[in-house]
Amino acid sequence: MTDLEIFRAEKDRFFASHPQSPLTPEQQRNFRGLSYFPENTGLRLEVTVDKIPQQEQVTMQTSTGGTQTYTRFGIFTFNVDGQEAALTLYSGEHGYFLPFVDSLAGAETYGAGRYLEPEAVEGGKYVVDFNLAYNPYCAYNDLYSCPLTPWENRLKVPIWAGEKAFEGEGHQ
Repeated sequence: MTDLEIFRAEKDRFFASHPQSPLTPEQQRNFRGLSYFPENTGLRLEVTVDKIPQQEQVTMQTSTGGTQTYTRFGIFTFNVDGQEAALTLYSGEHGYFLPFVDSLAGAETYGAGRYLEPEAVEGGKYVVDFNLAYNPYCAYNDLYSCPLTPWENRLKVPIWAGEKAFEGEGHQ
């Protein structure tokens, strides 16, 4: 098994039986695993982030009507199937945060977007591995409050990597 396959199997075990799983007990009884795109090595990126000189705080609305505050850290560009795209990276109390919506949202991926937590690496670069893109907990259970993806992180390109839409309940 690859590292990604091991990671996904562990996540499925957590969702299926752990008391802190976002799934309700009924969902856990019927759970057969999350759905993922095949690994796409072309979407495991090491990017240079153009830091925003005057980093400003932004308030993101949440799925339950609340708000969460993040700092606009920087912007990076990348190519997907020959099309250029750009995303804004945010920082928060738990590190870097990258919410995004791609052109598959609402069909093959969760309509409100998926998340990543990029890692800083040597040389001022950041690892953005879309194979690790995941749905927020509110995609499974509407008792969770999740930040909604800002407009600046809505892509017109498809990201054929990471977790697909969940077939159960939650915010659709």
